[in-house]
Amino acid sequence: MLDQRRTTNLLLLIIVIPLVFYLLKILSFIFIPLIFSMFIALLFLPLMRWLGKRKVPKWISIVLVILLIFIGLKVGAELIKLSSKQIMASNTEFFDKAEVKLADAKLYLEETFGIVFQNDKNMISGFFEKDNIGTTFDFLRKFLTMILMTAFFVVLWLAESINVHNVLNNTILKQKHASVKAFMKIEKDLITFIKVKFFVSLLTGIGTGLACLFFDVSFPIFWGLFAFVINFVQMVGSFISVILLSIFAFVELDPTSTLFFFIVSITGVQVLFGAILEPIFMGKSFSINIITVLVMLMLWGYIWGIPGLIMAIPITVFIKIILEQFPNTKKIANILSGS
Repeated sequence: MLDQRRTTNLLLLIIVIPLVFYLLKILSFIFIPLIFSMFIALLFLPLMRWLGKRKVPKWISIVLVILLIFIGLKVGAELIKLSSKQIMASNTEFFDKAEVKLADAKLYLEETFGIVFQNDKNMISGFFEKDNIGTTFDFLRKFLTMILMTAFFVVLWLAESINVHNVLNNTILKQKHASVKAFMKIEKDLITFIKVKFFVSLLTGIGTGLACLFFDVSFPIFWGLFAFVINFVQMVGSFISVILLSIFAFVELDPTSTLFFFIVSITGVQVLFGAILEPIFMGKSFSINIITVLVMLMLWGYIWGIPGLIMAIPITVFIKIILEQFPNTKKIANILSGS
């Protein structure tokens, strides 16, 4: 009877897990802003509690937090505007160089591997055709909708209309004492993770922008912003940033020692902040197996795309902390952490 019950539970689990992931993918327009907003609300939760201890009304605290978020978005928008002006104001010298380098690469591929390319159009301009870049309006509409939904959920989190503690207490963690302990650990660890990741990404972006400025690589503000954003994608973001910027510098700079030292510099920035300082600031509680990181990146990237890649590691940390609360699942948590 016991074996039959275990088999039934296992079969139900096999059916339920794919169904859950399918629903997460189908309802991504709800879950992505919901999870994003939870991380944003956690970041400002200590400030909310500090204001609450000083008898500041909750609605005033929420308005102050929203104002701080708006100021942050405004600063980001201004930086994007500056980088856009930099790109638009630049002359066509870079594109001419890129065309020459791409033509040389095309000739090499044709002679070496026999690959035939079409010669009836400019290779650079081909990237800017409507069929290649898609519809900008549709992208902006989806992006604006996600921002508005995220802002709405942030207000609900901060106003405690969505209470994570009660949800955990009534579902996963049945005992009240255990749920309080687990919730406080989840909250503390996620706040630490978000803070460290934000500041490390900020330092990486500043370091990358300064390296571009020092070696006279075009669009330093753009590349600094790009390095800041892509660094939120664990492990993969650093490789993407270095590879893309190295290709860009190869087109713009002559293949001399300057190019070599520039690539060494941007690689050193990623290693210093991502591989040395970040693990020190994170501590052992955030140690996750490299294989687990790659699997989670592929899984959440497939389900939610780029937002999934950004949120993959915080979600994994959340799952790991939950699994640590039960003796039966503690081994799985140890596997995730690489212990």
